[in-house]
Amino acid sequence: MTLRRLGCPARATAHLNALSTAAARHPFGETPHRAAASATPLAALRASLLAGIPVSPAAFSAAVACSSPDSLPALHALAVASGLDAFAAVTNTLAARYGKAGSFPSAARVFATARARDASSYNTILSAIPDPAEALAFAARMLRSGDVRPDAVTFTVALSLAAGRGEACLVRQLHALASRAGLAADVFVGNALVTAYSRGDSLDAARKVFAEMPARDRVSWNALLCGLAQDGGCPEEVIRVFLRMLKDGAVRPDRISVCSVIPACGGEGKLELGRQVHGFATKLGVEGHVSIGNVLVAMYYKCGTPCCARKLFESMEERDVISWTTVISMDARDAVALFNGMRRDGVPPNEVTFVALLSALPEGCPAREGQMIHAVCLKTGVSDEVAAANSLITMYAKLRRMDDARVVFDLMPHREIIAWNALISGYAQNERCEDALEAFLSMTKCMKPNETTFASVISAVTAVETVSMAYGQMYHCQALKLGLGGSEYVSGALIDMYAKRGSLEEAGKAFDETAHRSLIAWTAIISAHTRHGSYDAVVSLFNDMVRSGIAPDGVVLLSVLTACRYSGFVSLGRDIFDSMAAERGVELWPEHYACVVDMLGRAGRLEEAEELMLRMPSGPSVSALQSLLGASRIHGNTDVGERVAAVLTETEPTESGAYVLLSNIYAEKGHWAGVARVRRLMRERGVKKEVGFSWVDAGSAGDSLHLYKFSSDDTGHPLTEEIYRVAEGLGWEMQFLKNSLQMEMETSFG
Repeated sequence: MTLRRLGCPARATAHLNALSTAAARHPFGETPHRAAASATPLAALRASLLAGIPVSPAAFSAAVACSSPDSLPALHALAVASGLDAFAAVTNTLAARYGKAGSFPSAARVFATARARDASSYNTILSAIPDPAEALAFAARMLRSGDVRPDAVTFTVALSLAAGRGEACLVRQLHALASRAGLAADVFVGNALVTAYSRGDSLDAARKVFAEMPARDRVSWNALLCGLAQDGGCPEEVIRVFLRMLKDGAVRPDRISVCSVIPACGGEGKLELGRQVHGFATKLGVEGHVSIGNVLVAMYYKCGTPCCARKLFESMEERDVISWTTVISMDARDAVALFNGMRRDGVPPNEVTFVALLSALPEGCPAREGQMIHAVCLKTGVSDEVAAANSLITMYAKLRRMDDARVVFDLMPHREIIAWNALISGYAQNERCEDALEAFLSMTKCMKPNETTFASVISAVTAVETVSMAYGQMYHCQALKLGLGGSEYVSGALIDMYAKRGSLEEAGKAFDETAHRSLIAWTAIISAHTRHGSYDAVVSLFNDMVRSGIAPDGVVLLSVLTACRYSGFVSLGRDIFDSMAAERGVELWPEHYACVVDMLGRAGRLEEAEELMLRMPSGPSVSALQSLLGASRIHGNTDVGERVAAVLTETEPTESGAYVLLSNIYAEKGHWAGVARVRRLMRERGVKKEVGFSWVDAGSAGDSLHLYKFSSDDTGHPLTEEIYRVAEGLGWEMQFLKNSLQMEMETSFG
């Protein structure tokens, strides 16, 4: 082992020169090798040492770095035999190469037996440890031991590991240690801190670190851009940071920078800026990269230019699964055709692709399409994935095939709460209340329901008018016991249920108990008051909602317009209708137009109502036509009534409503020939007036789940006589209240 004294090159050289011809049996020469091996670093090192040529630690490390993994054990043995393992540079390189080759035990053995260690030694083994938890424990021991002073690489690696494990507290501790060591200003440590804070949802801390960095490179800017973009809640700031990066001029943006800002342009709907970034990407030469193409396609879709998106997608030289999944999720009308194109292109779909495809299927699509997609899921093995199975349940619910949805649910190996919620919600949407209640009961036996579960099961009770409200009250109590009564989703469902079942007071209590009054809660309570005719309260609540900063949507607008229609607030209703689209960007539905048409018609402004109806983007709707026809009857306008009825009877030739209204208009005008003509037309077309039904809750007789359905002069219920007595009493009470109100008005204005 005299060769260990390579620290004195002269003595080592003299010793090697003194070797006799017995060197042919030297251990270096006994290492088996092929004839062609002289070109390898191992053979070159062996030859140099046998020839007495000194090998420096740097040269040995360089040879190790470029050697194949198979030669590492021989190089390790050569380092030990030659004494070069006494140098930290050599053992560090060996440990690093073992780590990269996937042989961590060998790397750990090199580190443990190393006679000299520096910060790089610890950093090497820290980077090589495969388990992040063990790596962080090793870093903690290193920092506590004080054997070596940690450097920038130490903190960079440790911060990355801590961020990956979501150790927010540890990230802050490492930040403090780096500051104390004077390394927080290092650009690499700063980049690692920005990344770690961003990944830990501490964007304020990330912004502060970035602002305090004395020097920034491209990685610094990209770290902040990526953190802001991944948060998803601050697209405007992503754009501002990107523009600052361009203005700064110290570094040039790259593919990652562009890939971060393009989705922000889409999220903000900034089409022109997105096009400019597209052009900038072309100048950078990164437009052809598949990741850039993917985000550009999504941006053009989100900015309302699907033609540009499809054109760009079709021009992409390379399209991966993300490319296809993006267009499938964005283009619902062609989702199935695109999916077939993806399969022809040889790109295998993944779980996200199937979720996007199943979500894109419209409610009216043929069931066979959904079944075909299900078959492909089964063939590719994706149907066993939780997200895909949940989407299949939702799809079958949308297609009104709940038995198929139940089969998918029953075949799931592990049913999480999302699957249960999808099943219960599907039953509720298809008005299968008993099945929803049964599924809820089964679920509570194996797991605790959440706010979505209660919202779904309460909606199931609400959806079927024949189901007693007692069930909804029971679920309300359970939600309160679990502390979920104040949830916005549960509150919204409760408000809707109580309002539809006649208890506006309970609906108001549920709204008052809502912890966070979001759009859902406001929509529910405004709709509730509209349904009960509390029109002044609707307008007041609408103003409160706007003042609270919640932007109204189409449902709220419809409720407010309905209140204005029935309360006679014609000018207010027209102002709200005109301002919602112009000032608040609310998309106007056919229902909004029909409501305003009815409101104007009730006020006798029939020509204005007809003009507005003719301006509907998709043409006059049946609802608008019916409203205007009804108004024509009220105000005796035969001309408008005839025009509207002619269109309506052609649109819905078998519906009795238009015929009856037109007949009444003629009758009130004494135009009996017109009445006879309408009745003759009804006979020729086989139109019959539909029978109206009502429901009554007659108590818990027979413990029936449902209320009793009856029509005019119905005598089928066993409590018929009692029901009629109650109905007659209610009628007398209503007449008394009406007479009292009339007397008060006469007294007030007399």
